[in-house]
Amino acid sequence: MLNKNQIFTGLLVGILLPLVSFALLYQVFSLLEIKGAASSSGLSANFRERTLAIVAIAINLLPLNLYRRRRFDLAIRGIVLATAVLAIIWVIRYVPSMV
Repeated sequence: MLNKNQIFTGLLVGILLPLVSFALLYQVFSLLEIKGAASSSGLSANFRERTLAIVAIAINLLPLNLYRRRRFDLAIRGIVLATAVLAIIWVIRYVPSMV
């Protein structure tokens, strides 16, 4: 399914990959905090959450580059659309708390 040049494939990859990446990164940092290897003291209330969210969104660059090399233009459009929607959600969710 990932080898198809369809907008739906790009949308699916562009939404699922950041969601799974965010969940994995959040769990890793939670475990590090439990073990004492990471601390959130001295940082703003949702610093880790918003940083991990933007990193998870940026992970979409990996399949974007893969599809670019394969010249899957429709799948690239799906990933770009999903990334834009996730970025807008990030701005709506986190920018008001940063001001």
